[in-house]
Amino acid sequence: MENYLVSSSPHITSPRTTRNIMLDVIIALVPCVIASVLIYGLYPLVSILLCVGSAVFAEWLFNLIRKKPQTVGDLSAVVTGVILGLNLPAVVPLFVPVIGAFFAIIIVKMLFGGIGKNFANPAITARIFLVLAWGGVMTSYVLPINLANGAGELVKYLSEAFNINLPAAITSATPLASVKAAIESGANPANGLSALNMFLGKIGGSAGEVSTLAVLIGGVYLAVRKVIDVKIPIIYIGTTAIFTAIFFANSGYVGEYVWTYMLGGGLVFGAVFMATDYATTPNTNLGRIIFACGCGFLTVIIRKFSTMPEGVSFAILLMNIVSPLIEKIIPKPYGHPKRSMMDYFAEKKAQKVAKGGSNV
Repeated sequence: MENYLVSSSPHITSPRTTRNIMLDVIIALVPCVIASVLIYGLYPLVSILLCVGSAVFAEWLFNLIRKKPQTVGDLSAVVTGVILGLNLPAVVPLFVPVIGAFFAIIIVKMLFGGIGKNFANPAITARIFLVLAWGGVMTSYVLPINLANGAGELVKYLSEAFNINLPAAITSATPLASVKAAIESGANPANGLSALNMFLGKIGGSAGEVSTLAVLIGGVYLAVRKVIDVKIPIIYIGTTAIFTAIFFANSGYVGEYVWTYMLGGGLVFGAVFMATDYATTPNTNLGRIIFACGCGFLTVIIRKFSTMPEGVSFAILLMNIVSPLIEKIIPKPYGHPKRSMMDYFAEKKAQKVAKGGSNV
């Protein structure tokens, strides 16, 4: 008689490991990293490497102190570091990525039990922490470099490594800041903005989220590799477009608001790389739809009614927090018989009669 192995569920296995998935995400982020260097020079690459190194060291140190098995080999800390680095302005003082990475790994991830147990996306939460702690630094953006002037442009901003106050000569307003000003004045939000430049990333903004093209390349790779559920980014971006059109229906510039909201800020980057985080999004199809719709709605609400021009990070964080509640909205188990409305009311009537109530 053959020996059978008796074990607890799950009984369905997959050759994919956490390391494989994280490696795919890293590959998908490469176009954004390349775009950041081409748009802003080598400084963003320095920030990204600092974020990655600090994140990996923080996780290694935490496990060492707590005498836990080392988990840095699963590459999740590397992914967090890259995403955080791409969420930072192109030029920030070097202490910012280090502190941000430690906060993301120690506070948000490891203190809650490590990968899969964190309540929110570590990179997003760290970015919000940095915005609250160093608002001026996190909202100072530089102009794109001009490679036509020679390779020297690549090192143009390296001298600002320890400067907490960037010179006004090299700073630039983000498109959403211009849109925010247009909301307050009732002007056309697309004045001075080019859809092509915003799509390619020739604008001020965070290092890796300004080039929609680079983000979409990475998103297509993740979709082909079936690493992400494409419903989330599609519904998130679509919901943002719909609510933007609703809230600005009487502005006279509906189309302009829609495309500037789509291409400006970190909407596409957040939808592809952060709203799809396995640990912080619902597991059911209905739950993911609700989650993505909530992200889109909150993004528009924050952008339009708050003092901040951007709202993606806060929107995703808020939806991360309510994900456990959304998880309760689950479909019936497979094999559960479907009931018609007549069966439902008949059952309720029978329960009432059994309790001594009227059968009328």
